[in-house]
Amino acid sequence: MRSEWSRPIDSIFAHSLRRSTNHRWYGRLVGIQVDPRGVRLAELVAALSLGIDLGFGQPMEHVLRQCLIALRLAEHVGLGDEERATVYYTSLLVNVGCHTDAHEQAKWFGDDITLRSTKFDYEPRSFAEAAAMVRMIGAGASPWDRLRTGLELATTGRTALASMLETWTAVIDSEPALTVRLDATQFETALTAIADFVDLKSPYALGHARAVSELATAAGQQAGLTDDEVAMLRRAGLVAGLGRLGVSNAIWDKAGALTVGERERVRMHPYFTGRMLQQSEALAPLGRVAVAYRERLDGSGYPRGLPGNAIPFPARILGASDAYQAMREPRPYRKALDAEHAAAELRTDVRGGRLDRDAVDAVLAAAGHRAPRRREGPAGLTAREVEVLTLIAHGLSNKQIAARLVISPKTAGNHIEHIYTKIGAGNRASAGLFAMQHGLLPA
Repeated sequence: MRSEWSRPIDSIFAHSLRRSTNHRWYGRLVGIQVDPRGVRLAELVAALSLGIDLGFGQPMEHVLRQCLIALRLAEHVGLGDEERATVYYTSLLVNVGCHTDAHEQAKWFGDDITLRSTKFDYEPRSFAEAAAMVRMIGAGASPWDRLRTGLELATTGRTALASMLETWTAVIDSEPALTVRLDATQFETALTAIADFVDLKSPYALGHARAVSELATAAGQQAGLTDDEVAMLRRAGLVAGLGRLGVSNAIWDKAGALTVGERERVRMHPYFTGRMLQQSEALAPLGRVAVAYRERLDGSGYPRGLPGNAIPFPARILGASDAYQAMREPRPYRKALDAEHAAAELRTDVRGGRLDRDAVDAVLAAAGHRAPRRREGPAGLTAREVEVLTLIAHGLSNKQIAARLVISPKTAGNHIEHIYTKIGAGNRASAGLFAMQHGLLPA
């Protein structure tokens, strides 16, 4: 009989997600093939493990170090490649399902992350662990409310309570046996599965990431982005919410106004997303878009308070898509807005200088609202081409333009070729002169 350690990877996903109500997630990741050109599965799973750290109130890379220790033990007892692969992915995914009951944990214990962090303080299922949980019942509420919560938990919450019992490089390089890679289709399928799974953290967020990604994709096409830019936008929409794992459901699901401290915690979630993705060469470009989706043109956004000229256009589209979709969904402090009210709110933000007009127009058109006539720049330049032309005039190289706009140098070069054709320019100097003559440079 084969040992438990020799189960195939698809069984590991099932075992790791046994506490989740959405077992389809792991199923979408099985049947993968080895592809020398695709995104490494190890990078995707390792990035997700950083979110697991946040959800347990642990320093990021705690799970990565756990994985390395497990691999050393596997080598010490002489396990083979297949068994070590099982150890590898089990170590990275063993707690991946623990955020799916965060809504219930926050309801009974005040802060789901603080509750889960006690896992490392007591022996599992011990009297000390149980006593610590009892002390946390209704945490943060008045004595009367804590008593009421305790009584409610005792009478109706038994079922819910029963379900609550540097590494980066070293971990990626330690992936046993053949390197498992995902092709483009498998990569997007995996990102969608992870996005759906992260949305399980709160009943108010179910399906949000998928809907935002689809809306942003359509808006990117509406705005005239290239196929590569649209693909980047679609994927960034799926990962933008990963950092939500680092914020307690006591905040996400709160019906009243947030305190100053709670608002600051919310403002950190895009940073967490960027931090989770930045170490992977394949995922870092998505992180550079996702980390800026809550930034606003007037500098009032977060996490960095970037001014408009520092926010990539894909991030502006993603931000408008997320804002529109969030307003169309119910929240604990309000009902869902109808389509016209949500559109009116976006247009108000445009007039207030917070959201980009072209991005909002594209999002509203993609959402089925009446679109204003598309404004073209001189010589038929699109809004995106005007943006590239402005950067050309300021002396930026193709590589610098690509970095500023979060696109590939090849895509930047394609934009420049189209611009030259439209304006009849043969070099950067004549392109810069055209931009100056047509008032495209700031005064």
